[in-house]
Amino acid sequence: QAQLVESGGGLVQPGGSLRLSCQASGFSLAFYTIGWFRQAPGKDREGVACIASQFSNIYYALSAKGRFTISRDNANNTVDLQMNNLTPSDTAVYFCAVRRFATVENMCMNKYTDDYRGQGTQVTVSS
Repeated sequence: QAQLVESGGGLVQPGGSLRLSCQASGFSLAFYTIGWFRQAPGKDREGVACIASQFSNIYYALSAKGRFTISRDNANNTVDLQMNNLTPSDTAVYFCAVRRFATVENMCMNKYTDDYRGQGTQVTVSS
């Protein structure tokens, strides 16, 4: 059974860092474009960072550029999101989603239906 499970969320003070991880099981991430998304209460889903099956192709939302780094480890079937200099506006449920044959920009722009997605992990940035 294909599954994505996120971990690493929590409560952090403004300016702090968190590293989220998405573990896939039941299928190989190697053939998929992967995205990290977030959704705050009352807001639409936002693509934060997306990475293609070819490692060099990465897209960051403007809100994430310079602060967040997405990386994937196909051997371990994981994708991580390093988040630095967090602000209260980063508070949201973060989840990973995957789709085959997707471009990174369209993936992050929510132009596709997910092949698979995780349940999410809560990130709260507050003093």
